[in-house]
Amino acid sequence: MADWFTNEQFWRDTARFMFGPTRMESTPGEVDRIVELCALRPGSRVLDMPCGPGRHSMELARRGMTVMGVDLTELYVERARATAADAGLDIEFHQADMRGFRAERLCDAVINMFTSFGYFRDADDDRRVAGNFFASLRPGGRLLMEMMSKEVLARIFEPRRFDREEDGTIFLQETEVLEDWSWVRSTWTAFMNEGRFQHTIEHRIYSAVELRALLESVGFEDVTCFGDLEGAPYDDQAKRLIIRAKKPAS
Repeated sequence: MADWFTNEQFWRDTARFMFGPTRMESTPGEVDRIVELCALRPGSRVLDMPCGPGRHSMELARRGMTVMGVDLTELYVERARATAADAGLDIEFHQADMRGFRAERLCDAVINMFTSFGYFRDADDDRRVAGNFFASLRPGGRLLMEMMSKEVLARIFEPRRFDREEDGTIFLQETEVLEDWSWVRSTWTAFMNEGRFQHTIEHRIYSAVELRALLESVGFEDVTCFGDLEGAPYDDQAKRLIIRAKKPAS
């Protein structure tokens, strides 16, 4: 059985919900924080992996960064290339699996946003991806990851949740936590005027301590956790897990 994240239909069906107007409008503010947390400046080289439809890649390029975007989903890579070309942005996009992609010692920063880590059944694959992040950085470069963590999910957990999207679609999420709070499975059902779709996704969930240990095991240092992109403490009020790590300077 194929992994859910290789299913192009899933990304096609969910794109308008995951990357709707509200999320797209939030991108410049998110990039403000990425720039600050990673100490970026015009000319900095950034790897956005996975990049999805390229919303962070394009905003970084608009600010003078040299950007490489990588994603497994053909739909998103093609869309990102077309959008960048229309905007006159010179961005290098690759369709690739992040388990096998690295830009050897080229980058000042690597960003991994929007809970885009832990998709793989084999935990060694997560370590392999973390190693690719590390290998892609120049000495002194920084990694920034943003995700839903185990602690935050435990605080806000709802087994069933209904949301009404901006276009009137009713969106149902049915979630179960499995394997001693190491794995989560969620079934998404959308009820639209033109019909419905249903997809099931699943991935590993990390606590801050677990993810920090993983990053340190592949060579990162100065690993710092925040509760949001504004740099709030990672405490009982954290909204997300933001983790920043540095590749040693030598």
